[in-house]
Amino acid sequence: MTVFESINESSNEAVDKGETYLKKSHEYYRLKVFQQLASSVSLVFKAFIIGSLALIGLMFLAVASAIAIGNELDSQPLGCVIVGFVFLLISGLLYSFRKHINNKVIQSMAKTFFN
Repeated sequence: MTVFESINESSNEAVDKGETYLKKSHEYYRLKVFQQLASSVSLVFKAFIIGSLALIGLMFLAVASAIAIGNELDSQPLGCVIVGFVFLLISGLLYSFRKHINNKVIQSMAKTFFN
């Protein structure tokens, strides 16, 4: 076997290995994208379902609280106003901590995405 034949055989093997590597890398990234897409869709779907049910429950609790407070104060509108202000207070607190909430969400998503 001459030097040129040896170099030719080695370069052919290198090309074959490179092609195999590219095919496997392509398959891996397709699977990784599918995993991330499935995880994201699942997360959005679960958040929608759980959020919807929590919102319905919160509405019932708010109405019941407004009625109970209104009965105690002998004024239904005043009970509704108090419950409304409680929701505004909670909203203001959540708004003031929005950066902290964003950081927690980003950290949680980064763990899922980069693992």
